[in-house]
Amino acid sequence: MVRNMPSTIREIKKKHEARLLRLTDVISVGIGKDEEGNPAIMVGLRRRNPQTESRIPERLEGYPVKVRRVGDVKAL
Repeated sequence: MVRNMPSTIREIKKKHEARLLRLTDVISVGIGKDEEGNPAIMVGLRRRNPQTESRIPERLEGYPVKVRRVGDVKAL
């Protein structure tokens, strides 16, 4: 096994997803792009929640984290 290899964004998302989804009003964790077009971890919130937002890091293992209010998500 090779050590010190950088993790892919998918691996980082998978590693942190369950913890993020346990935060109040977090309803999604995905992969997207930041304002500059770079890969980013996207966290969707049901509604604005400053307390939850303060617990979401700006970066996860080198990747930017972007928080968006997406509202309620309903299955079709």
